[in-house]
Amino acid sequence: MPPRPLTRLRKICLGMPDTTEVESWGAPTFRVKNKIFAMYSADGNNHGAAKPGVWLKATPTNQDLVLRSDPERYFKPPYVGPSGWIGVWLDDLVDWETLSGFIADAYALAVPRKKTRKK
Repeated sequence: MPPRPLTRLRKICLGMPDTTEVESWGAPTFRVKNKIFAMYSADGNNHGAAKPGVWLKATPTNQDLVLRSDPERYFKPPYVGPSGWIGVWLDDLVDWETLSGFIADAYALAVPRKKTRKK
């Protein structure tokens, strides 16, 4: 039996440096230095999804490209979608390699930039 989608998602997200899992709004969120980069959405939750998914931080440009590439696989999530986030369905057809790349991109957008000292 393959691992549950949340189990696989946790392994990928928590494999990123300085990442933590925090339950917010009744669901797991994944953070780097307290900045959310991924949120799990269980099937049948109050967000209107009939199947599990993950919401990932992205830029509006990337969101547009991804949603156009496969509207059956990707979606604009509620609440955070207008800010450019991408939703990915975590059903039997999920491409975990592609999803890992999206997670790495989301992490990179959330990780705090080190301030450079002026000389």
